[in-house]
Amino acid sequence: MIQFGMRVHDICGKGTVTGVLDKVQELGVHYVQLAMSKSFSDADTSVGHYNAGLGDFVGEELLKRNIHVSILGCYINPAHPDEEKRMREVQRFIEHLKYCKRIGADMVGTETGRADADMKIVPETYTEENYLRVLDSFKRIREAAEKLGVMVGVEGVFNHTIHSPELMRRFLDDIDSVNFDVILDSVNLITPDLENDPDGQNALIKKAFDLYGDRISTLHLKDGVFEGNDQRFRHPGEGFFNYEELMRQVSLWKPYIVGTLENSTPERYYDDCRYLQEQYDRFKVK
Repeated sequence: MIQFGMRVHDICGKGTVTGVLDKVQELGVHYVQLAMSKSFSDADTSVGHYNAGLGDFVGEELLKRNIHVSILGCYINPAHPDEEKRMREVQRFIEHLKYCKRIGADMVGTETGRADADMKIVPETYTEENYLRVLDSFKRIREAAEKLGVMVGVEGVFNHTIHSPELMRRFLDDIDSVNFDVILDSVNLITPDLENDPDGQNALIKKAFDLYGDRISTLHLKDGVFEGNDQRFRHPGEGFFNYEELMRQVSLWKPYIVGTLENSTPERYYDDCRYLQEQYDRFKVK
């Protein structure tokens, strides 16, 4: 089975720490992905403002409500072409690492960005030069993560710097740290040419598990459609994604893994969980 969770800002938007967490508790969600900058209006988490007291306060409020943070979201652009701004992004991520344990989070997570200041899709993203820039960003993060004993979760996306299972495997080898794991968003790995190719999707997901299944520590769950080359969100079962191989591999490699639903709503959450559990029960290896 999968332990389902939800992104905090999808539940109730932005509000006070206590007000937002009350709404999470009311919905009965235990596992969450928490991006504090997107969720809390009374907590400044910009560079230089994180502090131990804030971490303790949020951690205590989570504990009171039996809410567990599976991912502390700090989505930076480690490929930012402006060196000063890239270093500031790295600094912001390291601040999240410093207070991760106080909040009680399993890891701090991010995607791997694009070689554009505005995160536009540009050819430079897929160059060796940009890959090495991103690797440099994460090596700086690695130093802090290893000293603090905190996990970093890295998510691949088909049109970001780390855009394929092969490149994720290379990254894991290059970063060479037990403090780095993978956040697997299977839908985000699907390229436009695989939209109507369920067998091709299955092969891609199997490749990901073959290459680094032991390093996948949590899932993002959703569905999608393509409008041209742009991927758009859909609720599970309403898009192109074929869940067969994902559920097969999860049952083999990672039973009881936490899967966080993206862009779900309080009205849809339990129906989405029910659908995904049905897919798991249908395709799991018995």
